[in-house]
Amino acid sequence: MTDFATSTAPADVVRRQYLASAAGDLEALQATLAPDVEWTEMAGFPLAGTYRTPDGVTANVMEQLGKEWDGWTAHDDTYVVDGENVVVLARYTAANKATGKTIDVRVAHHFVVRGGLIVRFEQFVDTALVRDAMTD
Repeated sequence: MTDFATSTAPADVVRRQYLASAAGDLEALQATLAPDVEWTEMAGFPLAGTYRTPDGVTANVMEQLGKEWDGWTAHDDTYVVDGENVVVLARYTAANKATGKTIDVRVAHHFVVRGGLIVRFEQFVDTALVRDAMTD
């Protein structure tokens, strides 16, 4: 039996990414990302764009979310795996620091995992619900 902490199975790599993110462990999160990762936050999302490199992803996404939101968490609940493709149905919960408004919004994430590392990520989310929580 393979150890979860070192498993290169795509779903295990993705799950480690969620656990690291929830724990605020950016070093462990970066360890799941390929050096040339392409991480895309959906158009309309406050951090919309494509970020490259593990440092680029954590600096432009995770650290920014931490500045604007309290308790930002992606709760992963359903995994659909097809080879190197992992689609995760989840929900985001958080409270916006500026407005105090909370979110509890469904999200879908598509990961591509090769050689035990995430090489691509794409987010699908109702961006209007996130933006509404950011506006008075």
